[in-house]
Order: sequence, then structure tokens, then C-alpha cells
Amino acid sequence: MRKATTLSVLLLFSLFSVALSSPLKLEAYLSKSTFNIPGESPYLETYLQINGNSIVYEANNTGKFQGSVQVTIIIRKDSSIVDFRKYELFSPEIADTLAPKEDFIDQQRFLLPNGNYSLDISLYDINNPQKPLQVELPVEIDYPVSSVSVSGVQLIESFSKTIQENVKSKSGYDFVPYVDNFFPTDKSKLTFYAEVYNPLPADENNDKILVSAYIESFESKKMLNDYVRIKREDAKPVIALFSEFDISKLPSGNYNLVVNVRNKQNKVLSQNATFFQRFNTSVAAATLDLASVNISSSFAQRYGNADTLKEHIKSLYPISTQLERMFIDNQLNASNLETMQQFFTNFWTTRNNLDPAGNWEKYRIEVLKVNNSYSTQVKKGYETDMGRVYLQYGPPDRISDVPYDAGGLLNSPSIPYQIWHYYTLNERERNKRFVFVASELMVKDYTLVHSEASGEIQNHNWQSQLTRNKSNDDMSVSPDDIKRRRDRSSTRYIID
Repeated sequence: MRKATTLSVLLLFSLFSVALSSPLKLEAYLSKSTFNIPGESPYLETYLQINGNSIVYEANNTGKFQGSVQVTIIIRKDSSIVDFRKYELFSPEIADTLAPKEDFIDQQRFLLPNGNYSLDISLYDINNPQKPLQVELPVEIDYPVSSVSVSGVQLIESFSKTIQENVKSKSGYDFVPYVDNFFPTDKSKLTFYAEVYNPLPADENNDKILVSAYIESFESKKMLNDYVRIKREDAKPVIALFSEFDISKLPSGNYNLVVNVRNKQNKVLSQNATFFQRFNTSVAAATLDLASVNISSSFAQRYGNADTLKEHIKSLYPISTQLERMFIDNQLNASNLETMQQFFTNFWTTRNNLDPAGNWEKYRIEVLKVNNSYSTQVKKGYETDMGRVYLQYGPPDRISDVPYDAGGLLNSPSIPYQIWHYYTLNERERNKRFVFVASELMVKDYTLVHSEASGEIQNHNWQSQLTRNKSNDDMSVSPDDIKRRRDRSSTRYIID
């Protein structure tokens, strides 16, 4: 997803204790976003939330108990360190260590010129000695001086009027960040903040512009009409957008929160988005209404063999919405030919009402390419991770193929892997990579272990998992391991 800015990234750190007497493992959530101060400098914000129940508490000099986490942040550009911070982050004090502990949040700002950086984070529970965890994240900052851009979209837990300027202050409010992209049933509001920069027309006549915020389906990129905010604004150097959506009736699913700016000709000048996931038991799961789909003149009628049509429908899985995947998973095998024709018709007409047959034909050719390149003895190409990514995002702009290395790092055999690099993804994200690791040396089925793209599994420590154990020659990480590392959200992950 993007024009000129970067999306927020969500991580889950898991540091396993070395001390046998303390089974606790440190858990922390991290997100980041970027903003700009026109005429001064862009800046990066990091939002770190420590799980209060995951750290060890010790008595302090007040007679109460308190936890402490050492945080080290290093920002690099190429091989040079451009910023460095090392500090101790203290939990709220408690009187009883057996009582539930509160989570606590730390926010940092780093003034950084436009450019590409790496953000190194290290966390260490001071009261629970263990090897610190180090994670490296990419950061892209790009705020053009002479064109419109949109900041990162910051999710907000709570807010209050600013009394004294501080690191959490923006546009007269102090924002407590929502350091997550998972919204459970008990979260009925989605509050957010973003900024638009440089929306000045060339003739400087203060033309009006349209600033929009809306929720769209992550899979189909279709805007949900019940979740749209549009505001006409005077063109000025900075426009602040602070708003919220009532998501009490938003069904479970994957979504994007999108902010964009349009000129009076309705042309999108810039946009940004952030991924989030909703789990909502208060709303009944949606179902596909296929009974009303008319197939009397549909191109789907050319497929009169149920087995052939079933195979074609299965190949749609990589580009299907969650609702469509539910049909494929749970109802396809029991469906008759007419129902499958209705599903097939509905699938392609909702994507291109003018030429559904042409759209399907283009996709069918891509499926043939994927099946030819990535099929294994037990999987069709579209069922593999590589096939899914290819069909969902298109062919990568560049592939780095690293074969099996018998020597490898520290004389340990290295697992074959590939890195797919996309220069632009979904017209919103730029310079995103997908890392695939070989499941077995003799099988060309590669497992996706990390991606920088929104909504994909993320594990920025993937390089540490590329060596094979010399004693039993097993992989350091298997497909099952990757599945276990996934948490509620597809962009949340566990590093151990």
C-alpha cells in the first residue's frame, strides 16, 4: 500500500528467561509511524508497550514493587549511526506482586531527514537476567518539499487536551497510542490521527481540497460505505485529521484504514494506510448471497464440468476475501454445479462488472504460470506460499536466490532461501520484501517466513533461522513453527 510515507508495523517480542526459577518471558508490542514538521524536519515515532505480567518485579526503596526494562535503540543509515538511545523503562509501582500488573507504554521521537534507515531495538528485563533480544526494522522517510504527502496513520488509545507540550503532543492534544492492530469485541471505537502536508495549489489561491478517511477490505481494497469521513479543507501547509469510527458493528475480518487527499478534480494527490484486524463476536458472521446471482448469460456457464469448475474456484483462494475463502473452505465440496457457477460469476463481476470473463482469463494464465513454476508433489502452485504471493501481488521486480551452502555461517549448513523484492506494492507500499525459506532441500516448496508488507507475517530475525542443526540436520524453523509464531493478527509475531 503507498505514496511517500511508511505504514505502521506491529511486533510481538518474546524473550525467554534463562533463570530456571523464573519462567516469565518478556513480551512487548512495538509500532512505529512517521510525521513531518514542514520547514524543519520529518520525524520517526516509536510506540513500545510492555506487558506488565511478563516481567519480574523487585522491591524498591519506597517499599513497593517495580519492574524495569532496559531499552536500547540505534538508528543507522547505511553503516553510520545517526541516533542512539539507551534508557531504563520503569513499570508502575505495585503493592502486591500476585495482583495483575498494568501494561506500560514508552514513546520516542527521532528527527530524521528523508531517507532509508534501519531501526535496531534491544530489550532486557533487568530483574530477570537473560540474553537481550535484538531486532532490526526498516524505516523509510519520504516527505517531498514541493508535493503533497500524508503522514503515518497513528492509532489512538486515549487522548486529552495538551496542558504542557510533550512527546505525545500533536495539534493541541496528548495522544496515548494504541500499540496494536488487533481490535477485539470490547473495542467499539477506532480512533486515529494523521496529517496532510503541502496541499498548496500552484497558484496559491487557497483552493479547497478533500481529505478522506475510510475503512476498506484488506483483500479486495473495496471501501466500506458505512465507514467514510470526508472533509473539505482550505489548502494550507499542514492539515491535521483527528477522528474515529464506531466499529461496534464492523464484522470480524482484515481491513485497511486509509487516509487520502484529493484535489477539486477528484484526483488522489497522496494517501497512506494502516492495516488492522477486527474480531467481533457481537456481529453475526456474514454470508455470501448467491441465490440472487443470475447466471443465465454468464460466462461461468461455459464450465459444465463440476470438477473443472471446482479446481478453478480453488485457484481463486490467493486473491479471495475472507468471506469468499470461507465458502471455498467450508461449502465448495458440498455445492452443486449451479451454486459454483453463481459463486464464480459473483467473484468476477464484483471485481470487474464490465469484463468479468476477460479478468478471469488474465488470472487463469497467471495460475498456469504459477502451477508450472511452484507446484510440488503434494501441492498445486497456487497452494504454495510463493504461488499465493505471486498471484496476490504479481511477479516481483527482483529475486535474490541463495542456494544451499554446506559451509555457511560459523560452519553451519545454510538453508536455501529466496528474497522477492517489490518496488511498489498495491500502489501504496514501496520497497517491500518477501523472504521464503526452503522447507526441505529436495523439495521446491518454500515457506514465507518474513515480509515487510502490511498484513503479512513479519519476523525481522529471520536471518538467525537459516542454519541447520548439525547434530540432527533439522531445520531451525519449519512451516509448523511459523504457524505457531502467528498470533491473532497476521502482522503480529513472536521472536524467540
